Amino acid sequence: MGRMFINSIGHYVPHHIVANAYFSRTYGIPEEDIVSRSGILERRKALSRENTNTMALEAVKDALPSLPFPVGEVNLIVGATYSPFDTVGTLAHAVQHQYQIPDTKVLSISSACSSVCNAVEIVDAFFRTGKADKALVVASEHNTAYFNEGDKASGFLWGDGAAAMFITRERFSADDLEILDVNTSGLGSTGQGINGVYLRPRDGGIKMPFGRDVFLFACKYMHLETEQILRKNQMEPGDLAYLVPHQANLRIIDYVRKEMNLREEQVIVNVDKLGNTGCASSLIGLSQHYRSFKKNDVVVITVFGGGYSSGAILMKK
Repeated sequence: MGRMFINSIGHYVPHHIVANAYFSRTYGIPEEDIVSRSGILERRKALSRENTNTMALEAVKDALPSLPFPVGEVNLIVGATYSPFDTVGTLAHAVQHQYQIPDTKVLSISSACSSVCNAVEIVDAFFRTGKADKALVVASEHNTAYFNEGDKASGFLWGDGAAAMFITRERFSADDLEILDVNTSGLGSTGQGINGVYLRPRDGGIKMPFGRDVFLFACKYMHLETEQILRKNQMEPGDLAYLVPHQANLRIIDYVRKEMNLREEQVIVNVDKLGNTGCASSLIGLSQHYRSFKKNDVVVITVFGGGYSSGAILMKK
């Protein structure tokens, strides 16, 4: 792949906190059972005036102060979400409109919780064909807009949030994080596939009826994607400074960590405080720790999404 650099990154999570006590009262489930099943202590919920687009705009705003060039120079915007506010005027178009970025290519995609990896792969393709050289990737999920109050099996998992990163073909500073490689895999023919997790606005909202199936394949593919992208680039798990996994479930994250013999402090976790924020989760985690990365640190994002899908991004400071 061609050279790509993350120049600036930001995130946004709503201020409203929903603790496990709410779901304990709603479903009659002890709070400790919610924690043991998911690792989640609390999650964030968008306010009535917020939505997928407004959270995306806030994430971009958070990234702007450290952007080394005018935002108007962006010539590719890729939005990522499976919980859109509007499927016509998309997430990415809302960003273009708010920040008045003319003459740019704009599209939004969904491959469930692995959408960020697909977005970066799209950026790589545009860069290599010479159709763009400055890109903005925005991921935002408004899970609670589609929340099913009666879903005792998975209703307590979901949280809202957004993240954004600017990517260029050229390095602007020593603080840039270089993207060395990206991989994605469509897994619709695996296990329960499209039935494992679904969002049907008129038929039950967002639900995870086959949680065990999701759990098993998430464990398998998040580990596999990480191992493969490292091996492809002549690296080993021992070369890894940080792993940034999709934040679906702390038990999945712990499984992957143990399989790769990583210490707890090497794995970035926010699911305990934010819940499952979908395709934004790993990018939020990257944003939360971006400034703590040191020179030559190797960082991997690894994801698994309903549908099913998986992917990984290999980066180096």
